[in-house]
Amino acid sequence: MKQFAVIGLGTFGYYIAKSLFEDGNEVIAIDSDKNRVQLVDPYVTQAIVLEATDKEALKSLGFNHMDGVIVCTGTKISTSIMVCLYLNEIGVKRILVKAQDDDHEKILRRVGATDIIHPERDMAIRLAHSLSRPNVLDFIPLGEDYDLVQVEPTTAFIGKSIKKLNLREKYHVHIIAIKQRDPDNFILVPSADHIIRKQDSLLILGKSHDIGKIKALK
Repeated sequence: MKQFAVIGLGTFGYYIAKSLFEDGNEVIAIDSDKNRVQLVDPYVTQAIVLEATDKEALKSLGFNHMDGVIVCTGTKISTSIMVCLYLNEIGVKRILVKAQDDDHEKILRRVGATDIIHPERDMAIRLAHSLSRPNVLDFIPLGEDYDLVQVEPTTAFIGKSIKKLNLREKYHVHIIAIKQRDPDNFILVPSADHIIRKQDSLLILGKSHDIGKIKALK
């Protein structure tokens, strides 16, 4: 089980928090607006009324031990920049921030953002691809019980070949692609002899509960 925090509970932040929680993660949701916090409270692990620009308050929540903190603080650019800076200073390893435009993104990266989110732009691109290239992987119409997910390799996977892992027989899932981050390379339908590295991200297809077993491995 992973741990996340979502700062800013507008429409985007609300659905991010709710979806992460529904996927089996621990989620802390934060906003300065009491009504927004009450709205999301039934769908997260913990909902807190808090001013996110209070560095000491953020530090007290132990965010540096979380798998990621998502910052969705709306249209006030200065707030997201300050929150991102504070999260970086208190040692948060992965900081995902919603950006308004390219200039905002540049500043966010300078103050410590590891991932930049452009919701409208990214959705527009995905929709365009789905219309012009209907065979794009993200838009395969999977059955209700099936998932296509990207997961990081567990310690038990690293240094072993796909053949030796034998995930098809053990867990009834298929590694259909591998994204390598050094260098950034995408291997579609990797060979059975491919050795899994720590830097690899695995694209796995299978039933939801079987993929859940993979995610639960240490």
